[in-house]
Amino acid sequence: MKQNAVVLGGSVAGLLAAAALAPRYDTIEIIERDDLPYGPEARRGTPQGRHVHALLPRGLQAAEGLLPGLTDQLLAAGALPGDVLGNARWYLNGRPLARRSIGLAALTASRPLIEHTIRAAVRDLPNVTITDGHDVVGLRAEAQGVRAVHITSRYGHGSRVVPADLLVDATGRGSRMPQWLAGLGFAAPAEDVVPIDVRYASRIFEGDLLADDRVVITARYPGLRRSSVMQRLEGGRVLVTLAGVHGERPPADLDGFAAYAGSLPVPDTAKVIAGGTPVGDASTYHFPAYVRRRYESAALPPGLLVIGDAACAFNPVYGQGMSTAAMSAELLRADDDPARFHAGQAELHEAPWTLAVGADLALDGRSTGGPAATIRAIQLAAVEDGDLAEAFIRVTSLVDPPRSLFAPWIAERLAATA
Repeated sequence: MKQNAVVLGGSVAGLLAAAALAPRYDTIEIIERDDLPYGPEARRGTPQGRHVHALLPRGLQAAEGLLPGLTDQLLAAGALPGDVLGNARWYLNGRPLARRSIGLAALTASRPLIEHTIRAAVRDLPNVTITDGHDVVGLRAEAQGVRAVHITSRYGHGSRVVPADLLVDATGRGSRMPQWLAGLGFAAPAEDVVPIDVRYASRIFEGDLLADDRVVITARYPGLRRSSVMQRLEGGRVLVTLAGVHGERPPADLDGFAAYAGSLPVPDTAKVIAGGTPVGDASTYHFPAYVRRRYESAALPPGLLVIGDAACAFNPVYGQGMSTAAMSAELLRADDDPARFHAGQAELHEAPWTLAVGADLALDGRSTGGPAATIRAIQLAAVEDGDLAEAFIRVTSLVDPPRSLFAPWIAERLAATA
């Protein structure tokens, strides 16, 4: 056993990183700026937390492996189970995918409930402590690498230096690691940035609104920059998230919200808004760009690794963030060597990054041939072909790699329908 690890950030990525490290270290301390709630409550440090979230099937599998019993705990807390294709309406290119159960379990619940349940499970680990209400002042490095982090209370209760055999940055999209590295004399990692200008507006509605479906997705496609996701939540509620990219801005007021939903190519979202009882006000969120920091090719001090959105911030509309964080934590459990971890995490990020960026570039015609054209052809054929629908959803669920969509049998099936 190694002595102690410090995880910066108490969100999903940080919590699962701590769970991954628990078998390897005597103590793990999570440092979090927010005052963490003891219930399923939204908090300032997750401004996107009031919008639709998902643990995709592969992410749920990874999280369950890190915290055995987590799925049952989520269900007991009110999360709803379902099959990712059999209990979901997928409208791609304005048309519904063929539906059938494919044996991939997914859960729907609010982000606060998911995070609270994971946090409660991590709090129960005997060698993990959570120190909330503290800011990170900076890192302390020696010849052997980063060996401590300087933290201070947000309430004037003093500061201290926390020693670390391993320091994990899980502070999310706003990570200051590039600046901290500069302060230690290291170059910031190279970055890939893809502007997308996503804007969200979300509202909760009560009522019997989605029948047996857990999720309804009305996706963007070339020529349409508006989309929606509806998700059943705990407590008999439905969360409706409207999104727009590249200048589209869903209104927050109820009339404008309903009108925006009415402009979508299928009527499902507008029907739910018209038939439901709104609860509270709308929440809004802006996500300007994908950012992928290439820590796998950066010169770093020993004893430091970066995980989750601090390393790769995806367009949140695809629901990949929590799942890729869980999969990265799974890698961390297998090997906590920073260089090998960053290389493995980069490989893990490649598929969801390529899939999501390719879809977004196709919106404005920047990627119309090659893989983007093949994937759209699969989506269109999958309206009638359940095998193609399953193949596509297995990829979006992060279970199968994107290359599986270019298998010979799929090419033959597409050729037969051309």
